[in-house]
Amino acid sequence: MTLRYLLDTNVISEPLRAAPSPAVLEKLRLNEEFLAISAITWHELWFGCRRLPDSARRSAIESFLLAVIAPAMPILPYDEGAAAWHAAERARLAAQGHTPPFADGQIAAIAHQHQLTLVTFNMADYQGFHEIPLEDWRS
Repeated sequence: MTLRYLLDTNVISEPLRAAPSPAVLEKLRLNEEFLAISAITWHELWFGCRRLPDSARRSAIESFLLAVIAPAMPILPYDEGAAAWHAAERARLAAQGHTPPFADGQIAAIAHQHQLTLVTFNMADYQGFHEIPLEDWRS
């Protein structure tokens, strides 16, 4: 299996929406063997879930994470290589007067480290980072 795509939190959570994008669902289905998420995205998904009160919604999200996501795709770590690239990019962007959110930088670093295309609905959050191919699967 060769990974191609790192999914941002907003993309991997699309199936949980009340009216998910058919285009996104189709791309997820067609590319399922090439997908990964970052440990940062895994954290964001669980954090969002744990903030919910005990409810059918929370149970559905927990089931989605444990039964669908965890067995289906790798969860890539934020390791020393990603951290070094992230630090260099933060310094470069700070010198230009930009301060992207730390978690977005971590996700970008993991995509860079593994030479993956980052799939996101928030293109602007990542456009300042060097050498990160971006795709928005809604269209």
